[in-house]
Amino acid sequence: MRRPLRNPAGLLGATLVAVMVLLAVIGPPIWGKTAAGIDPERINQGASALHLLGTDALGRDLIARTLVATRLTLGLALLATVLGTVSGVLLGALPALLPRPAGRVVIAVVDLLVAFPALLLAMFTAVVTGLGARGAVLGIGVALAPTFARLTHTLTASLAGADYIAAARMLQVPRRRILTRHILPNIAEPLILNTAQSMGAALLGLTAMSFLGMGVQAPSYDWGRLLNEAFGHVYVTSSVVVAPALAVALAGLGFMLLGDTFAQAAAGSRDPVGTPVAPVVAPARETPVPGAVLEVRDLTVAFPGGITPVRQVSLTVHEGEIIGLVGESGSGKSMTAAAIGQIVPHPGLAGSARSRLCGVDLDGLLDRERRKLLGSSLAMVFQDPTAALNPALRVGGQLAEVATLHDGATPAQARARAVERLRRVHIPRPAQVVKQHPHELSGGMRQRAVIAMGLMGTPRLVIADEPTTALDVTVQREVIRVLREVVDETRAGALFISHDIAVVGELCDRIAVMYAGRIVEELPAQALTTARHPYTRALIGSLPDMATDRTRPLTTIPGRQPAPGDVPEGCAFADRCSLATARCATRPDLRTTTDGHKLACWEAA
Repeated sequence: MRRPLRNPAGLLGATLVAVMVLLAVIGPPIWGKTAAGIDPERINQGASALHLLGTDALGRDLIARTLVATRLTLGLALLATVLGTVSGVLLGALPALLPRPAGRVVIAVVDLLVAFPALLLAMFTAVVTGLGARGAVLGIGVALAPTFARLTHTLTASLAGADYIAAARMLQVPRRRILTRHILPNIAEPLILNTAQSMGAALLGLTAMSFLGMGVQAPSYDWGRLLNEAFGHVYVTSSVVVAPALAVALAGLGFMLLGDTFAQAAAGSRDPVGTPVAPVVAPARETPVPGAVLEVRDLTVAFPGGITPVRQVSLTVHEGEIIGLVGESGSGKSMTAAAIGQIVPHPGLAGSARSRLCGVDLDGLLDRERRKLLGSSLAMVFQDPTAALNPALRVGGQLAEVATLHDGATPAQARARAVERLRRVHIPRPAQVVKQHPHELSGGMRQRAVIAMGLMGTPRLVIADEPTTALDVTVQREVIRVLREVVDETRAGALFISHDIAVVGELCDRIAVMYAGRIVEELPAQALTTARHPYTRALIGSLPDMATDRTRPLTTIPGRQPAPGDVPEGCAFADRCSLATARCATRPDLRTTTDGHKLACWEAA
């Protein structure tokens, strides 16, 4: 509740709704007698000192009648909203309970009702059930129900493939219990938010029905009925419509603002709380590494709430060199890549002592210059090629966009380059592939197409973020071979990110091992078997090979990696390490050993 009320729109909406509810409670007791008082001498008068907004056809004060009508208006709107919500949820949930043919019939009926204009559906229902407050409430409830039914069905269908739903079905749990226990509790939030927004729509709909003479009938009155009675005199005394019209506008605005604000708050409820603060990193004092394609020093990424997934990471990548960045899931590898490419998701912020690409200091460039350098010199290959490629566009168009945007190539030149780049990554029939959509390609072909997209310019650095994770071993080997060939042909540097230390050892020249946001060891790939850090040795030991004793359980690392917001001050691996001592309460710095390894450990030999 506190977050929406900090939003000006949410605060305004909450205030308007609170005022309306208060008036609904105190209106009839305080102004009921004034609203019912007939004065034949002041019939249909305009604004005056005694009646600030005029009187009606019986001389009754319009402000008092509007205040008294608040209770009936809000009460009917609440009833219509509850009716529409309950009936809509039940209708939308029916396909999950009924056999498939019957469920399809229900879905078709819902689609038909959604396509029908809501107000006409409400008017038709009111005519059938009888004019008056009851008919209007039923009509608005029926008009709201299809929207809730469509939303319920969509949310229910989105959960149909969840593993816990499949497990429940395998255990022969009844459909009704799956719906009430596993589905409805998980879709309750958007339904409740939609209910809050629908309250405003119900209020406006009921007002329209009463204004048209199909809602509340005399002697009862709501805001719509007051507008209906005053409409005949609006051209003579225009003030007679001000009070009910203003009440309708303010109440509708209040409910709409409050519903939208709660919806926005729910959408961002999983965001870290607090204001983003850029990490403070002192500038690097040592001279830049000559000839390095990439050089970052003390790279740090911070999110609100004290969450720091990357902590003082330093990396150097030379031409024609592939650096492997390896570690368990959650160690900060992908966030490091995002920080290098300056695409850290909001509300995270990155800072570094030095960040140089192709010898150019990125921090010293203007935004336009930085985008141009990153767009032309950096290629990123993401983990999920399905998400990296737009499913609605053809592959060739997406590749060509890079050349036309950054290099100013003509469409014909960009298309020819796309075909050539696809051929370079060993995709058969590239001229045909450029005409296809991503879903028409296999997983390995999509991944190679993403690599080809990165090669559409002339990248000096390729960042491959776990590009082989979802592929089988045969396709993994093809992708690794393509990356190696690309680096050898273009002399670009590459940063290869993976949690599979065996793949990294096969492909890379040097390996940096990451744990809890920090690099704990850096060593040549050929020296992997002589790794010194206990975490690196544990990763290697957890990989089975042909000589592994199959009668013994696989080696595992006890415990779990700390969350980015819970990293201790000392060595983060200490509580999982068999070599840990009291000295590990102080964090070791990354130091260079006599044989050229970089190591952050007090006890490793």
